[in-house]
Amino acid sequence: VLRPADAAETTVAWKMALENIHSPTALILSRQNIQDLPYSNGSTRIADAMQAAKGAYIVIPANGTPDIVLVGSGSEVSTLVAGAALLKQDKNLNLQVVSAISEGLFRNQDKSYQEKVLPSGVPVLGLTAGLSSTLRGLVGEKGFIIGMETFGFSAPYKVLDEKLGFTPENVYKQAVKYLEDFNG
Repeated sequence: VLRPADAAETTVAWKMALENIHSPTALILSRQNIQDLPYSNGSTRIADAMQAAKGAYIVIPANGTPDIVLVGSGSEVSTLVAGAALLKQDKNLNLQVVSAISEGLFRNQDKSYQEKVLPSGVPVLGLTAGLSSTLRGLVGEKGFIIGMETFGFSAPYKVLDEKLGFTPENVYKQAVKYLEDFNG
């Protein structure tokens, strides 16, 4: 199952699906107009998105050990990027933003890569418009997830995002509260 975060990741996911001859592949796409994710200096967005083949990769790297890692998949990654900008601006946090297109593929990577992307001992906040349980394996026991616990809401996505808290402002608010609780 691949849940790409923008057009470049969708291109990579399509390539992965065509090359996969061992199992079925499902592409979970959004109908929303999604902002392209930022890309590394000296790179291109498609070159950065090629890292999605590893299941998860760093979209915005921290400078050293991050204060918090924000992880999501699909359309929620652009929301995390916008929330990270608010957290950096207002709280001067050292953040790492991760796009996790496939936890299964990520778990097949070597432990050193997994540790680089999701460092142990660092607070991890996950964002998913799906069931929270889909990110539990990535955020860990002490991680915090903004997600759904119910099913069946129907409305325009902007209305649902606002009502259900899938906004940069709520990422900011929940991250601040989570860090206060985590650091005790």
